[in-house]
Amino acid sequence: MQPSKHFDQYAQGYRLARKRARHHYFYIGPTNSGKTYQAINALIAAQSGVYLAPLRLLAMEVRDKLIEAGVPCNLITGEERLYMDGAQHTASTIEMMHPTKAVDVAVIDEIQMLQDPDRGQAWTAALIGVPAKTVYICGSNAVTALCTRALDALNEPYEINYLERKTPLIFEDKSLCGARYSKPTLKNQLQKGDAIVAFSRKDVLTLSARFRHWGYQVASIYGALSPEVRRHESERFLTGNAEILVATDAIGMGLNLPIRRVVFAQTHKFDGVASRPLNATEVRQIAGRAGRYGVYETGYVNVLEDDEQIHIEHMLNVDDTATIARLPIAIAISTLTHIADKRHSNRLAECILYLFEQNQHHDALCESMHATAQYAQALIVDEFAPNMAFKDKFALACAPLSIQVPIEKDYFIQCIKSIYHNKRHPIPLAPTWLNGGSEKHLEQAEKLSQQISLYAWLSYQFPSIFSEQDAIPALRLTVANYTKQALLTQKGYGETNKEIELSMGARK
Repeated sequence: MQPSKHFDQYAQGYRLARKRARHHYFYIGPTNSGKTYQAINALIAAQSGVYLAPLRLLAMEVRDKLIEAGVPCNLITGEERLYMDGAQHTASTIEMMHPTKAVDVAVIDEIQMLQDPDRGQAWTAALIGVPAKTVYICGSNAVTALCTRALDALNEPYEINYLERKTPLIFEDKSLCGARYSKPTLKNQLQKGDAIVAFSRKDVLTLSARFRHWGYQVASIYGALSPEVRRHESERFLTGNAEILVATDAIGMGLNLPIRRVVFAQTHKFDGVASRPLNATEVRQIAGRAGRYGVYETGYVNVLEDDEQIHIEHMLNVDDTATIARLPIAIAISTLTHIADKRHSNRLAECILYLFEQNQHHDALCESMHATAQYAQALIVDEFAPNMAFKDKFALACAPLSIQVPIEKDYFIQCIKSIYHNKRHPIPLAPTWLNGGSEKHLEQAEKLSQQISLYAWLSYQFPSIFSEQDAIPALRLTVANYTKQALLTQKGYGETNKEIELSMGARK
């Protein structure tokens, strides 16, 4: 297959990868099929290698596996660098892929994340640009055809291995509550090894508090928790110190937990714009965590009400091939700089908008991402640092934060001002409540943890401004310890979103 001009220009930007005569092995299958296990074993046996993870938590876990196997391994994420003497292996988040460091083996995990509207470009960069002799690509079958089209265009060989689940996955005939949702009925249907999956922090905390009140030991996992806390909660469930897990769909991405049964508390999720039904990839990734191989002979899946069964069962059986037709690629700083020179403008947001409105690049194989978050952050940088160097503006537009969350946006603005005025920015202060026993500051602790993460990321981009890097580990540990304790005593929010909707419907 002859590569298109735009794709060829993109691919040739990864010069070392183009010189490596790469060979690719796809390990494609559902969860609990052993696909990542086989790839990690190949990584351990290699003289040098890199594991590219979707989450910092997974990078940490794989690093531990390699070290336990006697293989020194570095950890590199956007907010930390942990190096070991003599290490020729690295576990990193996928955005930290090093295109100029040659290795023997690379593992790209969760390849279906190519579909992610905000981060998909990082998987494209890894697929096209990781400079390894042998590349293992692991994930569901959703984007296999798209990936192989790109490799055909590069004239790089590949083999596809389709794997089956090692344990059966059974969708139970009867929902936990039957025709109508009921708290007393649910209480009697819970079992050790259950993972109740909700889709908001509020629901996770509410259900966790309720299940504890009912006498269960409970672990809680959701996205606002730091990786250290999520890992601690995972270990509580793994070791049996928690009988039931309540979590968001964060458990659908690689966490190896001894889940016997996955129960969907809802069949819809809010995706940042509106509430929508769970799609096939989401349902399969989450449901597939049930029946961990080597722990249970069978995995089970269920819902709370009978009328929710149809959607989940359908999603478990429908084709989940991705709807995206092209590989998403990141906006290049060189492209934006060219636009800025052409338009005699230093406004980053204006250049990003121009790229998409007037100069959109797409062809049969790839297209520039519509980076909504990047554009939103660029608007803020332009407003509060209008004359900042263009490359620094671009770096800040790529900063990892949830710009729609007011407290994160405010902290980001403070950081921008410090950079703009070349003033040292201190690490966030440790509030006195961190040393207290009250759980009421849990949300504040989560926000503080996110500020620490942003500070850590910025300390690598602007080290003279964010210079208290040595103080980060201790503060992060203090916040994590408070959060762990608060999770065990927090009281939830009374009712879940589902219960509120049902009560409102009953009043009509």
